[in-house]
Amino acid sequence: MKSFPSLFISHGMPLMAILPSPTQKFLKNLGKKLGRPKAVICISAHWETVAPMLSGAEFPETIHDFYGFPKQLYEMSYPAPGNSQLASEITGAFSQNGISSKIDFDKGFDHGAWVPLCLMYPEADIPVIQLSIQGDLEPDHHYRMGNALARFRSEGVLIMGSGGATHNLEDIHGRKMHDEPVQYAVNFDSWLEQILIQGDIQSLLNFKKEGPEAEKNHPYPSEHFLPLFVPLGASGEGSRAELLHKEFIYGILSLAAYVWP
Repeated sequence: MKSFPSLFISHGMPLMAILPSPTQKFLKNLGKKLGRPKAVICISAHWETVAPMLSGAEFPETIHDFYGFPKQLYEMSYPAPGNSQLASEITGAFSQNGISSKIDFDKGFDHGAWVPLCLMYPEADIPVIQLSIQGDLEPDHHYRMGNALARFRSEGVLIMGSGGATHNLEDIHGRKMHDEPVQYAVNFDSWLEQILIQGDIQSLLNFKKEGPEAEKNHPYPSEHFLPLFVPLGASGEGSRAELLHKEFIYGILSLAAYVWP
């Protein structure tokens, strides 16, 4: 079986599930472009734990972890199954690579997972496993998790990081959806594109020092950027990413998406 691509998407706002936009259109076409995976391992910015955790529920609930949005969003569900056997295999792969992890048999799908997946694979019939991030640990830790997951790509599993190419919500107040992108976000977004296409992994792992205004684009704990390092690690040494999509909203949020074939 040919290895399935690994992927990083910027999931933006929950409204993307119901509000037409260029990014919504992109995600609706992305599942068709990638094809149907055997399962999805989703690394969401919205599940942060001290140590790596994997979801193990057979029928995960849909979590509406946001407030102040239209009623329609709270009525949505994404009834994709889980896969406890796959979760167990992942913990084994982590263990073989010196990474300790556990399974949470109650964890449901947060919006970092179900919002993009309901657009990509609306039938909700592909098993989904969520993997948590560790905000107090370095990018290298997440990169090594990706290394450990690489073999699952050859089994037809989609490894998808769901976060944001830029993400400073502290600077969103007073901004409108279609405001022009601010320069500090554009600079970081352009740097990220160049680094990923070049396959410069070391610069990316050191993004806090090398990325232009990195702390302003990704304030501690950089939770929306860390999911990128898992599909990056799963792509293999020297792999170059392909830019799939670009859009800015609220002037500061890049919705860029990348794939490692």
